Amino acid sequence: MFRNGPMTRLKLRRAVPLAIGLALFALGLWALYHMLGEVRPGAVLAELRTVHPARLAGATAAMIVGYVALIGYDWCALRLIDRPLPPRAVALGSFLGFAMGNTVGVSVVSGGAVRYRIYAALGLDAFEVASVSSYIAAATGVGLLLAGLGALAIHPGALTEVALPETTIRVVSAAILVTTLVLLYVFSARGAVVKAGRLSFRLPRPGALSGQIVISLIDIGAAALCLWLLLPEGRPDFVTFTAIFAGAMVLGLISHVPGGVGVFETAVLAALPGEAPLEQAAAALVMFRVIYYLLPFAVAFLVVSLNELRMAGGWLSKVLGEIPATLRPGYAALSGVVPAMMAVTAFGMGVLLVLVSLVPSLQADALQENEILAALLLEGGTMMSAVSGVALLILSHGLLRRLAAAYWLTLAAIAFAILAALMNNLDLKSMAVFGAGGLAMLPFRRVFYRQAKLTEGVFSARWWALVSAAVLAAVAFFLFAHRATPFSAALWTEFAPGANTPRSLRAGLVASSVMLFFLLGLALQPTRPRRKAETAAEALDHAARILETEERPQACLALTGDKTLMFSEGGDAFLMYSRQRSAMVVLGDPVGPEHAVEQLAWRLWDEAQKANCRPVFYEVSHRTLPVWIEMGLSLHKVGEEAVVHLPAFSLAGSKFKTMRAAYNKKKREGLELEILQAPHAPELLDEIEVVSRAWLGTKGREKGFSIGRFDRGYLNRFPLAVIRREGRVLAFANVLAPGAQHRIAIDLMRYLPDEASGMMEFLFVSLMEHYRDAGALEFSLGVAPLAGLSERRTPQMWNQFGRLMFEHGGAFYNFEGLRGFKQKFQPEWRPRYIALAPGTSPMVAMADIALLIAGGARGILKR
Repeated sequence: MFRNGPMTRLKLRRAVPLAIGLALFALGLWALYHMLGEVRPGAVLAELRTVHPARLAGATAAMIVGYVALIGYDWCALRLIDRPLPPRAVALGSFLGFAMGNTVGVSVVSGGAVRYRIYAALGLDAFEVASVSSYIAAATGVGLLLAGLGALAIHPGALTEVALPETTIRVVSAAILVTTLVLLYVFSARGAVVKAGRLSFRLPRPGALSGQIVISLIDIGAAALCLWLLLPEGRPDFVTFTAIFAGAMVLGLISHVPGGVGVFETAVLAALPGEAPLEQAAAALVMFRVIYYLLPFAVAFLVVSLNELRMAGGWLSKVLGEIPATLRPGYAALSGVVPAMMAVTAFGMGVLLVLVSLVPSLQADALQENEILAALLLEGGTMMSAVSGVALLILSHGLLRRLAAAYWLTLAAIAFAILAALMNNLDLKSMAVFGAGGLAMLPFRRVFYRQAKLTEGVFSARWWALVSAAVLAAVAFFLFAHRATPFSAALWTEFAPGANTPRSLRAGLVASSVMLFFLLGLALQPTRPRRKAETAAEALDHAARILETEERPQACLALTGDKTLMFSEGGDAFLMYSRQRSAMVVLGDPVGPEHAVEQLAWRLWDEAQKANCRPVFYEVSHRTLPVWIEMGLSLHKVGEEAVVHLPAFSLAGSKFKTMRAAYNKKKREGLELEILQAPHAPELLDEIEVVSRAWLGTKGREKGFSIGRFDRGYLNRFPLAVIRREGRVLAFANVLAPGAQHRIAIDLMRYLPDEASGMMEFLFVSLMEHYRDAGALEFSLGVAPLAGLSERRTPQMWNQFGRLMFEHGGAFYNFEGLRGFKQKFQPEWRPRYIALAPGTSPMVAMADIALLIAGGARGILKR
């Protein structure tokens, strides 16, 4: 009972924000339902069909201006962190980031993931991309505030309903506006660091700040103009509407409802003058969503689809030209955003199909000659729309997880949707939309490679929230569209071309039945027996075979025998993990081919969810950061690995003068290095065990997880570096040199206590020279825990705690001394991270890892 306590709290922390967002979404739908009580759905549809082309063109032009202005956010942010990129790369990252973020909502998260894919491929690290995303979020909020205050100061009519005099509104708005601008420029001139919640960033200099303010005003003004042009006569003047628009956008953002759906519309409709026709206003809001959100997303989807074809070569690359070499990594990284874009597209299509099945159908003239045929076709088309829509809602989850089955079934569901549109009064527009979507998905076949059950993870809180939101929207739309029809039991059995409400009722029943049967089938399916698991010895041998093609020395820690090994479906990759309380902790990056890394990461995630554990990926490197970003994990730096480039290593020169003198002194004292290949003679293992016991006598008990232990089976898998004097073993280390032995490290390094002085230095130098001469490229000195954490005054709590432990934690571990020792070899420092599920505290995760390494609380107390 107590074991599951932390995990239960973690699940509650994840579920509560989703539940609040869902509740706000429901309240927004309820408010819209009552606000539009006198509106006829047919009239709204008619308004959508009769929007004047000039208004559509003007709104589209305003949208284009707005998205061009949005590029300025990324441009300013990259200049602020002093990491400028080529203009084409900035434009691509900005457009795709905003197109995805504005559609999905939570732009700082979804848009940030898109930007990470592109910008990281061009040289930025995870924290620089996070700084860009944080800056954009803050600049957007400040821009909305300034635009709203400025509009109220010029024309306070937007707040006349609050019963305040216009003069008061104007003066208060102007005072807040001036105060905000003064504070911004004062802090900017001082180069201050501003913290807002979890976001912290340095303000740009006054000149750059002025440019950003202009960009924000153009962005918000263009977005407001896009909607204003679509609104009917009786709308407020543009300046007044800008204040309304800014306030509605802020309400949508703070509601945490994706895209502010329902909340934004309610705020705009409530603020419009009474003389504005509601039917035309509702049509304008729908058209605004299509132009400002869905159209850019569709263009972004098309861009990514064409890019996939272009990267594959062929005629398209010849037509569009070759991608410049400097930009190719960024364009290649776009494949990483495909699963999310496909999932959003499939989910949106699913919602649209469910809603279409609940809308009264319009009978085509071609079908009026035969009422029975018309009724059958309409009935079948509506049913197929409902079933295809529910199928796409379910499949969107599998697309996000890169499942091959989900990809093919999605294409099949879209094909059924096209057939349904054909049967549903020859709906050529719907056929064109779904056909274009299906064609755009065809180039992405290679992105969906995972072989796993479609139903894994569908009971997550996020899945329930999304599906519940879709169901709520469908129910509200059905009630709104059919509220004029009194309910009667006879409706269920009425079949005729004009019987729209009965047809919608039956379609809704079919859709809900499909979802119900899916959930029941999933809940009642028996547990399938797993294939026979390998024994511990077989698993170690399996991992050893994979290590023959591996280059990273840390991967050899899989052979310690104290961790569980999880292998890929193809058996060509693995990851290693251990459980500590309710944490499932993975050590290092998954080992094996790149295509299997993400598969293993998701599989570990699934296993952790099934076991009611939280997944923790410890000491992962920069090479796998895109995987963790795409999975939605948060990253925290936990240290740096010291790597020496062996071809350039030499003790010659002034910087190694002291080390050279100490090394030569040890050689004069008779110390010699000997490299012994495995397997080792029992007599040698007896000798080094004496050294190991003497070393442990001063250091305490054996540790584990991220380091090996003295075990004869483990040591017999590696070469041993032995330091002797006159034949006597004084020190030893096991050498981790997988694959072609291009990258080298050591694990256990133990010596006689009386020989401690200078022994580690001598061993490291001797090994580096030996393997340099043997043709190795790198020598890893291991990870310096907590090294390289930010020294800024306003970082995250984990960063503050880590810095304190690094500087003052000598009572537990000499973090600073260890980094200082490794720095003497002039290494390259490579960051290592911990990747955690949202809501997981890095301090709690690191405490679990410390217990794993120490072998329990006693191991921490007895160093």
